[in-house]
This record gives sequence, structure tokens and C-alpha cells, in this order.
Amino acid sequence: MDDRILIRPYAPSDVDATIDIFLRAVREISSKDYSAAQIEAWAKVEDRDRWAERRRSSPAWIAEIAGEPVGFSDLTTDGCLDMMFVHPEFQGLGVATRLLSRVEEEARVLGFRRIYTEASRTARPFFDRKGFRVTTAQTIEKRGQSLENFLMEKLYAE
Repeated sequence: MDDRILIRPYAPSDVDATIDIFLRAVREISSKDYSAAQIEAWAKVEDRDRWAERRRSSPAWIAEIAGEPVGFSDLTTDGCLDMMFVHPEFQGLGVATRLLSRVEEEARVLGFRRIYTEASRTARPFFDRKGFRVTTAQTIEKRGQSLENFLMEKLYAE
């Protein structure tokens, strides 16, 4: 893993960086697994304030390299890893692995015995490698488009 990767708590000033990372990751990385129409439906942030509130309302983290935000993740109060995205230019450096480690550390502190996520086709191989298992393949609707994803979970020993 890259020692240059710093994981820090999300700050309100990170809102635009997280939106940019999300949009670029979906448009540039997930486009190999979903159609152009599906990407167009998925890659939208219609309410910046609502986006910011979701990041502020539960534990969330930013991954930085040389002071630049390169990824982010979060954990909801019921143990859902709701979002984890890495900037396309920083894929393959261990950013997602470091973010997941931080999420799992927080989950243990909070006493969770399970965390779960709704992984895209793109993210599923990463979560498979990290010990998650698919519980359900599902289809979700986004702005009139159907997208396949996978409800995945990881259980922790008591």
C-alpha cells in the first residue's frame, strides 16, 4: 500500500471534491460495465446541499495524496458502506483498500458485526477480494434506467 495516502475525516469544504470524484469515477471507470444511457442516469448530483448533508450526517472519510482529495467513503448508522469512489487518475494505488480499512475500523468501534454495500458491477471484484459475499443480485432504477448491482456483506467475528 502507498504510504502517501492519507485518510482523514470528511470536512464540509470537501463537498465539491467528492462530487467531482464521484462523477469522474462513474463516467470514466464504470462506463466499461454500464451503457452510456445508464451512466448518464447515474452520474448526476442534482442537489449539492443534499449531497453535502449526506456526507456530514454519518462518518465519512477523504483519501488524499499530496494534499489532493483522491477518494472518499462513508458508513451509515446501520452499517452500510454507502459510497466509495476513487478518482480515475488514482486507481490501482491502494486508495480504496485504505478507505475500506478505515470504514472497517469504524464499524468495529461502533460494534457492528456486519457491514454491507450495494456494489456496482465495477466495484464487485474489489469487494469480492476483500471478503464480501453477494447476498442478492438486484436491479435498481435511476432516472428511468435499470442498473444491476449487488447487495454484498462482510461479517465479523464477535
